[in-house]
Parts: sequence; C-alpha cells; structure tokens
Amino acid sequence: MDAELLSRRTLRFVNVAHALDHFVLLIYPTAVIAIAAQTGLGYGELIGLATGAFVAFGLCSLPMGWLADRFGRRTMLAIFFFGYGLSCLGVASAGSPTTFAVWLCVLGLASAIYHPVGSAMLVTHATRLGRDLGVNGVWGNAGAATASGVTALLASGLGWQAAFIVPGLICLACGTAFVALVPGDGEGNRGKAGGAPVIAVARPIPLLIVFAFAIIAGGMTFNITTIALPKVVDERVGAALPLALIGSVATLVFAFGALTQLAMGRLIDRYSLPTLFLGLSILQPVGLGFAAISTGLPMLAGLVLTMAALYGQVVINDAMVARYVPAAYRTRAYSVRYFLGFTVSGFVVPMIAVLHDRGGFGLVLGIAASFGAVIFASAFGFFVLIRAAAKHPLVPAE
Repeated sequence: MDAELLSRRTLRFVNVAHALDHFVLLIYPTAVIAIAAQTGLGYGELIGLATGAFVAFGLCSLPMGWLADRFGRRTMLAIFFFGYGLSCLGVASAGSPTTFAVWLCVLGLASAIYHPVGSAMLVTHATRLGRDLGVNGVWGNAGAATASGVTALLASGLGWQAAFIVPGLICLACGTAFVALVPGDGEGNRGKAGGAPVIAVARPIPLLIVFAFAIIAGGMTFNITTIALPKVVDERVGAALPLALIGSVATLVFAFGALTQLAMGRLIDRYSLPTLFLGLSILQPVGLGFAAISTGLPMLAGLVLTMAALYGQVVINDAMVARYVPAAYRTRAYSVRYFLGFTVSGFVVPMIAVLHDRGGFGLVLGIAASFGAVIFASAFGFFVLIRAAAKHPLVPAE
C-alpha cells in the first residue's frame, strides 16, 4: 500500500477511535441517572464507582507510549477497539456495585490506549498539522457531544444496558475493519506535517514546568465539566426535565466545542502557539465562574463558553507537543502529557460526589473555575518565557 493511501486510511480510523474514546467514557455519567432510578442507589454512590475508570484512563496512558514503541502503534490501536468493545459488554452485564467498578476500571484501561497512540499516529500521517488536529478534535468532541444524548435515548427506550451494548458492538466492528484495511504503521506523511522542524527553545525546563501545570489543571476542568454536565443540566436548568431531554441539552453544549476546535486547527497553521494558548486560556475561568453563580439559560451560556475553551485547549496542547518535541520522542511525550492530565483528574469523580453533597453544583463549578485560573496563569507564564527566549540565542529542543 502506498504511503498516501495508508495515511488517509489511518487518519480516518484514528478519528473514529477518538470519537469512540470520548463517547464510551462518557456513557456512564448519563446512564447513572437511569441506573439510580432502577436500583434506588444515590447519585454520589453510583458516580463514585467510575473512579477506577477515570484513574486508569490517565494512569495507564504512561506505559502505552512504551508499548506502542515496542509492539507497534497499529497493534495498540487494534487492542483499543477490541478492548473497548468487550469492556462495554462487561459493564452491560454488571449486576452489583462491585462488578460495575471492576468493569468500569477495565473500560478505563482500554480507553488509556487512544490518546498517546492515536495522537502520535495522527501527527505522523498528517498533511497539515493544524487542520488535521482540528478535524481530529472535532471527532473527539462529536463523541463526547453525542454521548449524553444517545445514552439517554437508548437508556430511556431500551434500558441502560443497551447504552453500553450498542457502542460495544460498534467498537468490535471498527476493530475488525481497522485490522483488515490498515496493514501496518508505515511512515505516512513523515517529512510533511509530522516531520516539520521542531521549534528550538531556550530554558526548556521552566517551559515544561508551566506547561505541566496547565495540563494538570486542564485535566481537572475537563473532567469536572464533562462528567458533571448531565447532572448539572438535570438540577440547574430550572425545570424538571426527562432523561432524553437532559441528554439532548448536554449534547448541544458539547457541540459548541467542535466550532472552537475547527477554528483552532486553522489558527495553529497561521499564528504563534503561545499567543493562541494565552488568548484561549482566559475563557475557562470566566465561563466556569459564570456557570457557578447562575442557573437556567445564563448557566448554559457559561457552560457553552467553557466547553468551547476546553476543546480548543486540547487541540493547542497536542499541537505544542508536535511542534516542540522531536519525532523520536513524540509517542512517549504524548504518554506523559495524558498521564499528567488524566491521572490527577481521575480523582475528580469522588471529588464531585463529595462537593455535590456538601454544596451542590455551585461549589463543584466554583472549584473548577479555580483550576481554570491556574490554566490562565500557566499560559501567561509560558507566553512570557517564550517572549524572553526570543531575545536570547536558542537551544535546539533535541
């Protein structure tokens, strides 16, 4: 298979995998509303069972880059598809809190494969980095956006088990097609976007430190907002809504993130990454702070602003790794990036449960806004360091 065809096919499956990764991981936060109604268990208790899934999502991303370098990225992405499908069927078969927790943990382990492996594959096969990152981000956002609505419809019409069975079967089908149509890793478009010259930097350690703070804080705001969103809509829109409508409203909020990702993808190919990073970072604390103190439509406006900033930030972070890290270290760099962002943020599940019980979602969103302020401070520090570096001789990033 020639390199161009291999790249096109790989990018398509990487995009589908990104959509499935976010879709499946966000089934439970909506399905839990139907599970609570059926079992009589409280929201706080049930949402806490997903802690293992979100911790594994981040913690296990660290070794995935090493495994991809050892066994091949194609092999790992195939394991992602099949592992995700089987774990979905496992959750659907759960009948007790213990089995829920175990299968959700397995699901989190499978989900950890995508970001370090898929991001590196995308950069290798990209033709225009910003555009292809933006498109990939939209696929991921589409998965997150539709998770609430589709889950609500399936749970309302066919029972909560169907909300896991249907995506599980789709994952297995995608895995089969991927193995059949993508014969290997290949070099793809290396030498084009994936092989673009690495940006040289001065004082790389301070830059890494401030970027790490932004990644960790961004993981916190991302998980708090995306996990809590269905229940936030349920409690704070201002009227009792059926589950299907709750999911639809949550989906609408997620959809605005897609517009930002497309815009960021285009802007990355034209403007400085530190400048874009700083400009976008202010939106998270503003949006979350506004949502924390309001209800109804004003609250939804704050969440829309937040979601746009969250998903735009994902594209910028991935582009920064691609532009500042040499190709030989990129898979491992993505592993560390997602390890930092998702491991710490995995603990937001019990934090949401505790804060919700003590102060409702006003407190939950207020805490998220404080993490948003950390992102802005980190982006400002990164911008200042890059500006200062421009006045001095640069040290190659290698």
